[in-house]
Amino acid sequence: MFEVGDYIVYGNQGVCRVEGIGPMHMGGIKTDRLYYTLLPVYISGSIVYTPVDNTKVILRQILSKEEAMQLLEEIPQLEQIDVTDEKGREQIYKDALASCDCKELVRIIKTLYLRRQSRLEDGKKVTALDERYFRMAEDALYGELAIALGLERNGVEEYITRYLEQHRN
Repeated sequence: MFEVGDYIVYGNQGVCRVEGIGPMHMGGIKTDRLYYTLLPVYISGSIVYTPVDNTKVILRQILSKEEAMQLLEEIPQLEQIDVTDEKGREQIYKDALASCDCKELVRIIKTLYLRRQSRLEDGKKVTALDERYFRMAEDALYGELAIALGLERNGVEEYITRYLEQHRN
């Protein structure tokens, strides 16, 4: 169980701060069940109520600073996502995003970055699908890393780039 003040990842809402834990006092809802009151960090004005025992949506502690640094170390070794079926491309990206796994988010970003470079070199445009999933993966990953590393969200990409340049073999 999380505690008030914890930062967690809550499905596609991304990073949330636990603001409260207790029964919900709304008409029609049983008061014998505990709920988290969550404030999404990067969606202003939004509040999420979810049962403490929710099994339908991924609810997990954000990475610690040590885990975030370990992830940065692993980025060069993480493989691109292998897409052999163009028609299934979107589902592969959806599944990777839905996992709320930072390594999968890195793999999406890496895959789509390299795909973008290849398409541009071939004189082709970047697809709207690729651009949309690239941004979604970046938003999810950078939001979590910002909290874990104590950075501003808009400085995470630069931080990662500098880190990777300094730690090349």
